[in-house]
Amino acid sequence: MAPIVQEEKVMRTITRLTVVGAICYAAWGCLHLMAGYNVYLVGTSIGPGMAQGRIFQDAWNLFFFGLTAIGVALTLNIRNSKPGYWINLGVLALADTGLIFFVVIPGYMPLWPGIAGPVLWVFGFLFTTLAYLRHDAVGASRPSASAFGHG
Repeated sequence: MAPIVQEEKVMRTITRLTVVGAICYAAWGCLHLMAGYNVYLVGTSIGPGMAQGRIFQDAWNLFFFGLTAIGVALTLNIRNSKPGYWINLGVLALADTGLIFFVVIPGYMPLWPGIAGPVLWVFGFLFTTLAYLRHDAVGASRPSASAFGHG
């Protein structure tokens, strides 16, 4: 009987808002998997050296930012998890602010598709936050810094 109760509890935390938020974050992740591959291809077009190594490092980072976003979205964000909320919010914010400041603003990439990732990030944040606020309205706790034992 206990597994059924546990399953019902998990299903009650999955809502339309959590699903849409998780889809936005997972789409962000897929976009970054593709970006990582494309950056890798750029690296293969130049000779060995520090520049190529740094480009490959950038490709690696994009790929694993993408994998992290997808994994967290499909296992934690979809269930309205407090740690998942903070992990994807933090990781995606760090990844996309670098793109905005060092690539889009200086004009090395056009505004579109340059803001595609940040748009998905903002919508993922919006929908997962609304899910928390709605969950809070029925007696659950609001996401806070205490998600990781701080505060």
